[in-house]
Amino acid sequence: MAKHEPHLDLLFHALSDPTRRIMLNRLARGPAPVTELAGLSGFKLPTVLRHLSVLEEAGLVTTQKDGRVRFCAFQPAALRPMTDWLEDQRQLWEARLDRLDDHVMTLMKERET
Repeated sequence: MAKHEPHLDLLFHALSDPTRRIMLNRLARGPAPVTELAGLSGFKLPTVLRHLSVLEEAGLVTTQKDGRVRFCAFQPAALRPMTDWLEDQRQLWEARLDRLDDHVMTLMKERET
């Protein structure tokens, strides 16, 4: 059985929703107040706060209150475990496909003789 990595589950879950991806795209340009993020989605504040809590749980977003305004900031370093996992998968499958290609080429050469 594959090794279970709960943190990766949180990251992939957080990124699986288009609303959360829109929020992250906006936050990639810099911190923003929650009200601005709500305006992007058209959702009411409680729904936006639920989306933000998913992003926070995954470590992708931090929030800070300044007076009555809550600001959100993107934490791109939180994507590192996911990008590392994806790179491992890419290398694994490239190696498998290279071996398959070698095997097919060997079979074709044997067939020619």
